[in-house]
Amino acid sequence: MELRHFRYLVAAAEQGSFSGAARRLNVAQSAISEQLADLEREIGVQLFTRSSRRTGLTPSGELFLKEARRILADSEKAVEIARRAQRGEIGTLNIGFFVGSVGVNFPRLIRGFRKQHPGVRLSLVEMTSTRQWQALVDGEIDVGFTRRVEPEFRTELVSELIHQDPINAIVPKDHPVAPGPVDVHDLAGESFVLSSREASPAVFDKVIELCSEAGFSPRIASISSVWSSVVMMVQAGEGIALLPLNQQQSRTRDLAFCPLLAKNAFVEFVMAWSPKHDSDLNRSFRTLVKAHSNNSGTRP
Repeated sequence: MELRHFRYLVAAAEQGSFSGAARRLNVAQSAISEQLADLEREIGVQLFTRSSRRTGLTPSGELFLKEARRILADSEKAVEIARRAQRGEIGTLNIGFFVGSVGVNFPRLIRGFRKQHPGVRLSLVEMTSTRQWQALVDGEIDVGFTRRVEPEFRTELVSELIHQDPINAIVPKDHPVAPGPVDVHDLAGESFVLSSREASPAVFDKVIELCSEAGFSPRIASISSVWSSVVMMVQAGEGIALLPLNQQQSRTRDLAFCPLLAKNAFVEFVMAWSPKHDSDLNRSFRTLVKAHSNNSGTRP
């Protein structure tokens, strides 16, 4: 039994004859007659009453017609769903991010995508960079807004640079180097509060690199996995910190966020995904992200 059997039956029923169905479908009348006879033999039920003047449906045929119409409608719906999925218009998209770097435009980006693709269910999942990489590999999320992907994941993930986040020295407002800009060498005698390498290898390694290039190793007073905790420890007098600028919290009144003079004082903010789990919907979202970044000149 094929969809054409249902199309032939619906056409014959609506036209009242096999000849009328043949004209409507632009096929030979003999094909209509033969195919519908084959259908009756296959299901073991007489669907039509045949006469020289008109072809009508039996009571069983009338019920079969209702189901045939429903099946044809469902098949058309299935085709449209497949086409919309290929265009990236429907489906589910899981997005990983971390608040410290997505920027103030991220909510606007998400709202814009939802407006353009109302049939897509977006799920936003906050997680650290390291957690995102594994989640992308495992297919738990589809796109990640994260730091530069570590070498061990680069064979399985693809990333695209979105923005370079400048590293700032976070110090008390009355600190001698405030408001900056700051030469990292002038921080050699300070105690440092660091963001943990487990949470963000790129940030931790960049701080060590900047200090090393300035001729010293940082004296570590404390380590935290959360940006806000690092800032709180600076406020409490534990030490100073070198961190990417967090636009949501950079207005903390009792602290100064000082730019660094070093040309390499930045960490990469990237959009990452797994080719293994890629999809048309995923590609559609990435296209919007790139357009958004190019038009606004800022990170998402």
